[in-house]
Amino acid sequence: MTKPLKKTATPGQSSRQIKDGLYEQVARIGKAASSPKRLELLELLCQGEMNVEQLAVKAQISIKLASSHLSVLKSSSLVISRREGKNIYYSLAAPEVARFWVDIRSLAEERLLDLQAALGNLVAGSGSLATMDRTELLREAASGEVVVIDVRPETEYAAGHLPFARSIPVAELKKRIAEIPKDKTVVAYCRGPFCLLAGEAVSILHDAGHHAVRLDDGVAEWQAHGLSIER
Repeated sequence: MTKPLKKTATPGQSSRQIKDGLYEQVARIGKAASSPKRLELLELLCQGEMNVEQLAVKAQISIKLASSHLSVLKSSSLVISRREGKNIYYSLAAPEVARFWVDIRSLAEERLLDLQAALGNLVAGSGSLATMDRTELLREAASGEVVVIDVRPETEYAAGHLPFARSIPVAELKKRIAEIPKDKTVVAYCRGPFCLLAGEAVSILHDAGHHAVRLDDGVAEWQAHGLSIER
């Protein structure tokens, strides 16, 4: 068996300096993720490619600030960009970036009591959560026992959605409510547990006499658990 090469310091560098440099490189990811707005931009890009203007509107920040945050994310190789005419479009650099977002958010949910309390208040005000596991939900959606609706904007649905889900953006839900059968449970989802669109949809459905629940998963969470999405 070939022995691994022994790492040696380059001339003028001590082993301590090399080690410090390695940790410094890893810390670049942590620094890029240290801003709440940059985390929100990552979550938005988990939904699909968007231009700067779209991201600024969804994150409710200025285009200048969005561009600045995206520059930091790009310099840390978390996002990539392309130009089309006057527009610059951003997307995640790799699927692992979506899993990074899900993992860091899940860790925060497990360790931070303040976040647990905030999520508890969110659930209390946005309808009950779907209680079936993902495999069961997939089976029931495939058989038509439940109706799964994606309440994100249609462009995000087109970029990727849960299997058997139909696109009914929350902005269109009231005028399209007749499309949803009243004799079946409706499962609404949006961008993940921090997203408020699904809770709003559940409230609209309840007011119209439907039995509806909110799913915590978005496409990033679904994929992070090894399940496929459709495009």
